[in-house]
Amino acid sequence: MAALIQIENVFRYFGNQCAVRGISFSVGANGVTGLLGPNGAGKSTILNMISGNLAPSSGRILINGIDIVRRPLDAKRFLGYLPDTPPVHDDSTVDEYLRFCAKIHRITPDRQNQCVQTTKQRCGLGEAGKRLIGNLSKGFRQRVGIAQAILHSPALIVLDEPSVGLDPIQIREMRELIRELGENNGVMLSSHILPEVQSTCTRTLIVHQGRLVLDTDTSGLEHDMAQSSLVMKTRLPVDLDRLRQVDGVDSIEALTGNSYRIFFRKPHNPSEQISEIVVGSDWGLLELCTEHGTIEELFMQLTESTPSLTDGAPA
Repeated sequence: MAALIQIENVFRYFGNQCAVRGISFSVGANGVTGLLGPNGAGKSTILNMISGNLAPSSGRILINGIDIVRRPLDAKRFLGYLPDTPPVHDDSTVDEYLRFCAKIHRITPDRQNQCVQTTKQRCGLGEAGKRLIGNLSKGFRQRVGIAQAILHSPALIVLDEPSVGLDPIQIREMRELIRELGENNGVMLSSHILPEVQSTCTRTLIVHQGRLVLDTDTSGLEHDMAQSSLVMKTRLPVDLDRLRQVDGVDSIEALTGNSYRIFFRKPHNPSEQISEIVVGSDWGLLELCTEHGTIEELFMQLTESTPSLTDGAPA
């Protein structure tokens, strides 16, 4: 069975500016894929091409095996899309707007009411049907935007910055909704909020300057964030020269008091040997733990090592 999204060596130019540079990846039938990157990295451009709002300058995009450029209407039947600004009508009620969207999606009249009611319940809008969209909070407007995207039960749901502008409670509710959608649908979302992708997505793509610099699942991301260092605290000063002789140890940084940061080469963790030496030497081992980095640190490492924009462009 074909992947829901298949992107093959896609470039997108705006005049002489190359916004997307040779991107290739695929997205499967379920789970949540996060497209992560700073503002201007090319995230919205990629999603606009996936949704058919922009054509790639070169390369190919398939939605459920259908070329989005050659057969846009057929491809979009499998797609639900929420842009960064929800396309809602402020002067309509939630029910009026969703019935209007049902007609656009060519849902038959006998199924429209059931689809609207089911989608409202799914998005936590069960009590909001008679309310004007213009009077709703930002969080509920985002829910209405997601409702219009999933009303026709698409196989693929694309969300551009779905949590932007929400308060912490609304962000938590939005994350729960997205995770629920990912259980039975393919979901792809973009964000520049690093912890959001880490907590919501089963797979992470990081883009920088239009390039894909990382493609990994959540467990792989957490593994990449494990730093090659230990933090140790002892009751008495230690013999640093002796500890530097331990296999795998690169260097040792003395911190305040009898605390030390020990850098080592992956995948060998020398903590067992170090603890044996410290205890055997009666230096008084108080603490020894592996340091873990943040997704922000990983992101900075990846983007700082990205080649210059002049590399790899088509002639």
